[in-house]
Amino acid sequence: MFRTVLLVGIGGFLGSVSRFLVGQGLHRYFDTIFPIGTMTVNIVGSFIIGVIYSLAERDNLVSPEMRMFLAVGFCGGFTTFSSFAFDNLNLLKDSGFLYLSVYVAGSVFLGLLAVYFGTQIHKLF
Repeated sequence: MFRTVLLVGIGGFLGSVSRFLVGQGLHRYFDTIFPIGTMTVNIVGSFIIGVIYSLAERDNLVSPEMRMFLAVGFCGGFTTFSSFAFDNLNLLKDSGFLYLSVYVAGSVFLGLLAVYFGTQIHKLF
């Protein structure tokens, strides 16, 4: 278990640093208020996690430890959106459109609501 936690932690570190560097690089290159860095990271991370799980399921081309390092660690540090997108795909395949719709709408709406309330909490103190 300790080895797995260490692999996830190292992967998370590398993913977080990569997210920062990609975001900063794109924001310097594209002078815009649009969050191009975040959007790019989300799309790239979603592609990476799809490749990782595809290779892991197909003839075990990715070991369970490497999958934890890459999918949970790196992609988790790079973007949690990749996990969100992968969960959505699984819901669509396994449960259909209803659960997918509830998950997407609930995550987006409640996430925005949570961010809003988080930005307002300082007014209580």
